Amino acid sequence: MATTVGPRTSTACATMWFVDALGVRVRDALISWCNVPAWYSVEIALIGDGDTTRREFDVDGFVAAMFRDQSVQLLRLARLFVDDRTAAEDLVQEAFIRLARSAHRIEDRTRAPAYLRSIVVNLARDHNRRGLVSMRHRSPLSEDLGGADDALILHEDQLEVLGALHELPDRQRVCLVLRYYDELGIDEIAATIGVSRNSVKTHLQRGLAALQLRLTTSAET
Repeated sequence: MATTVGPRTSTACATMWFVDALGVRVRDALISWCNVPAWYSVEIALIGDGDTTRREFDVDGFVAAMFRDQSVQLLRLARLFVDDRTAAEDLVQEAFIRLARSAHRIEDRTRAPAYLRSIVVNLARDHNRRGLVSMRHRSPLSEDLGGADDALILHEDQLEVLGALHELPDRQRVCLVLRYYDELGIDEIAATIGVSRNSVKTHLQRGLAALQLRLTTSAET
């Protein structure tokens, strides 16, 4: 017996395709941006604090290895949220300092990159809430996007997605980055930014809708 697809089912399928397709574009742009060769130079001094529990494994070696593997990506991630490079560098350095202090308490060290990303995102949001940066008046990537080196690596579509992403309200942008770059689930995003699951869903839905509108408008002009 053949089944027919009613209006509600058709709408649901179309909506799902829209979310998936746009989500792929967002993720592709964010990953490409965070993997562009970096211009940053950050140093971190790892100093023991005398805690005997830290001697069970090489904390400094662990944090140094994490720094080598994650610092560039974290700096790029920080620049998605804060207005200048120096602030991004400061936030990432603070994240590694906190990791050094608490590394011995992390049971699953494969989760360290996620731990660092969460710290960077929350530090960036605290930074902006204190009024040190006004993200509503200028794009955080205005100094970085469109340079010669980026043009060789980032496609025009990726640059457009990133530019549109930075026109979104803070909560929407944060939720989209955590969802499509960090691949966090609804519950994880809610825990990271301290809001309810329903709020996360609302921010994601509104963010995707606003992003699609901006990209469509840009394509028509």
